[in-house]
Amino acid sequence: MKIGDYNVRPSLLHYGVAIFFFSVLLLYGFATGDWKTVLFCAPLVVFMLIIPMALNYMSQKQYTSLLPYYKEYARSIKTREVNERLLSNPVRLEGIVEQIRFTSLNRPHYVLADRTGSITVKMFTDPGVKIQVGDRVFVYGQVIHRYIVFGDPVINGVHIEIF
Repeated sequence: MKIGDYNVRPSLLHYGVAIFFFSVLLLYGFATGDWKTVLFCAPLVVFMLIIPMALNYMSQKQYTSLLPYYKEYARSIKTREVNERLLSNPVRLEGIVEQIRFTSLNRPHYVLADRTGSITVKMFTDPGVKIQVGDRVFVYGQVIHRYIVFGDPVINGVHIEIF
């Protein structure tokens, strides 16, 4: 579904949860004959899909508004330069996509490599472009810990573009 300039969609996990609860609701209706409750609860199942789509839209809109800041202040670095001293700093990386994970959850993680090494780039929303293994990309983002407050430094990707 397209809202404004942004493609938003629930992840496969959201679809699965909504289908599961809709099935439970139908089973309840057939088992008890209480269709008033089914009709009352059916919109709640729809909201299980609408809410993630709204959150996806808001994330994409926020990242788009941050892009000019990152383009102006991001420091170009190589993957070997990423360390804990760069935490919370805007950075710009260039490299080749070696691996892609978690696309079905709308939270893709890209393993990006250059001549100095490789690093994970976590996107917390759909990037809006179709990235494939082997693509040469620019990534704007921020250095963060892999697991919120601990773990090795990775990149929180704000924007990724193919060149």
